[in-house]
Amino acid sequence: MKRDSIDFKDTDIGKLFRKLLLPTVLGMIFSALFVITDGIFVGKGIGSDALAAVNIVSPLWLFSTGIGLMFGVGASVVASIHLSHDKVKAARINITQSVVISSLVLMCTSTLFCVNAPQVVKLLGASERLAPLAIEYMLWFVPFSAFTALLNSGMFFLRLDGSPNFAMMCNVVAALLNIALDYLFIFPFGWGMFGAAFASAIGTTVGALMIVAYLARRRCALRFYLVKLSNKSLRLTARNVGYMCRLGSSAFLCEVAIACMMFVGNQVFIRYLHEEGVAAFSIACYFFPIIFMVYNAIAQSAQPIISYNYGLHETERMRRTYLLALRTAVSCGACFALITVFCSHDIVAMFIDRSYPAYTIAAKGLPYYATGFVFFAINIVSIGYFQSVERARYATFITLLRGFILLTICFYGLPLLIGKTGLWLATPLSEALTTLFILVIYIRNKRKRQKI
Repeated sequence: MKRDSIDFKDTDIGKLFRKLLLPTVLGMIFSALFVITDGIFVGKGIGSDALAAVNIVSPLWLFSTGIGLMFGVGASVVASIHLSHDKVKAARINITQSVVISSLVLMCTSTLFCVNAPQVVKLLGASERLAPLAIEYMLWFVPFSAFTALLNSGMFFLRLDGSPNFAMMCNVVAALLNIALDYLFIFPFGWGMFGAAFASAIGTTVGALMIVAYLARRRCALRFYLVKLSNKSLRLTARNVGYMCRLGSSAFLCEVAIACMMFVGNQVFIRYLHEEGVAAFSIACYFFPIIFMVYNAIAQSAQPIISYNYGLHETERMRRTYLLALRTAVSCGACFALITVFCSHDIVAMFIDRSYPAYTIAAKGLPYYATGFVFFAINIVSIGYFQSVERARYATFITLLRGFILLTICFYGLPLLIGKTGLWLATPLSEALTTLFILVIYIRNKRKRQKI
């Protein structure tokens, strides 16, 4: 739990960004392994229907992740600004409020989801064939949603406190534990969907408890602070939580947007390509959050630098950080796209056997899907920048545009225009149109600055 020395004010931007980026990306890579291995073990050990069933209930996992990111981003931006003004106590109060309120919210929603499990999976688009598998997975993972949120929000607090390496270790331990237990529960024990869900729940819980242990230490600058329960304190908590939610709302909506992509995609794929199409689409859906994790790691590495210097009105350092993050994300996006295009058959074979009809559908579709990866990179880093400088309206509108409005229009409209290929091109087109909109915002703001 060694705390590193990080000077957000004076350290060279490139050096500072690299110091945060390496452990953050490594942590996210292990989180990606968490997701990938879950899909591989479910697909290979249980079958393509099980893979499709997990994809049906994935929006619930993304909901809890989104709550964690919303409170993590919001509290981290506010705490960064407080720390730049030497208001350490206020920063501690902010992170405590975010952890407590997010946990309470998810305990309530998880109970609601589990009590109404059959109705929930039906609402998410499960067919009669997939519903039993989806319910089984859901009932053993959703109750641990509060730990999923804490694992995601805690990353922000540990990095801001100068411990990006320990933040990485929380993700590494959670992922490795999930991989080991996934194999043990699915293959030797033969526990099926219950085993897959329970392995993920245990890994997430252990990683989250590591964060709790860190934030409970008295020698940390950022740690839990005992908040009073007086009327005045509760009013201040409500105000602070409202502001944090507003700042982090676009982070929540980014996750909900992925859930929306899965939900709408499942509906459209099952209409055109039946259960086999949903299984094929689920492989793409395993890829999308993984790529999002890497882009998000880049945005998260830039966030404390931008927010801290925003509090000091250091505009040039903010701009340089954003451009460095953007170049890094675009380079990663280009690499992801090329790998997916040239290795689509090998990627699909990792998840399901070649004998399944879903294999052929996915192998043909993934190269089309990959054409949006670079645009996705630009959008996520830009949204992260607007969050970091308290421009919540921009961040929220862009997220709504790319993840809901354009995505839904493209999913339902493109197949009517160009056939089944349009199913795979819907997400890339919505990302490309969003990038165009961000470019329009950039040009307009630049012209405003030139007039001043």
